[in-house]
Amino acid sequence: MFWVIKVVATTLGETGGDAVSMSMNLGYAVASIIFVGIFVVAVAAQVSRKTFHPLLYWAVIVATTTAGTTMADFADRSLGVGYTGGSSILFLLLMASLGVWYWAAGSVSVERIVTRKSEIFYWATILFSQTLGTALGDWMADTNGFGYERGALVFGTGLVLIAAAYFFTKMSRTLLFWCAFILTRPLGATLGDLLDKPTTLGGFAVDRFLASAILAVFIVACILLTSRRSEQSSVPPGASA
Repeated sequence: MFWVIKVVATTLGETGGDAVSMSMNLGYAVASIIFVGIFVVAVAAQVSRKTFHPLLYWAVIVATTTAGTTMADFADRSLGVGYTGGSSILFLLLMASLGVWYWAAGSVSVERIVTRKSEIFYWATILFSQTLGTALGDWMADTNGFGYERGALVFGTGLVLIAAAYFFTKMSRTLLFWCAFILTRPLGATLGDLLDKPTTLGGFAVDRFLASAILAVFIVACILLTSRRSEQSSVPPGASA
């Protein structure tokens, strides 16, 4: 369910980011400032908490996806570096973030995040991975000419291969986690573009605000459902649920 919510959250990031930057005509720079501001507030609230709160956690994830969408579009289109250049730069930034995190904490495993410093590295790495994912999705769909459907199929196939490696090999779980985490973003980006882009560009032309609202409701419903099941599974035998 984590990965289902993650893919939908990245799709919401694409439709939500496009809704603000394109539908509201604010542009990529202004939209990036807005979403980065939301991300900073959300991650500060998350890091300051001493217990896990699923709605807050996923709110930060969505904030990284929307900020990643507009920042990648700003770099690729407004700055003119292109999808290939943007993807390359963001990949280097992501690797640098993971490298500094490993140097500072000795591990980049999400199972060993027990300090605020590690959590800050975690969210910074996620922000870079979400931004990279947007650029990769656009690079696959536009630069390589795959289109949104085939682009989504390529990234979906990649995730299936990672899942197979998880279940049938002894490859590093940390490596597989970050590979999957990165690939879910371009999958969501291509699915989001498929939903809201005009039919002339190969999309379904769904209103961006409507698509974002439906995706948000779905995410909240999944979070509440999984939270309820977690509470029930933690009830001692014989106790009332």
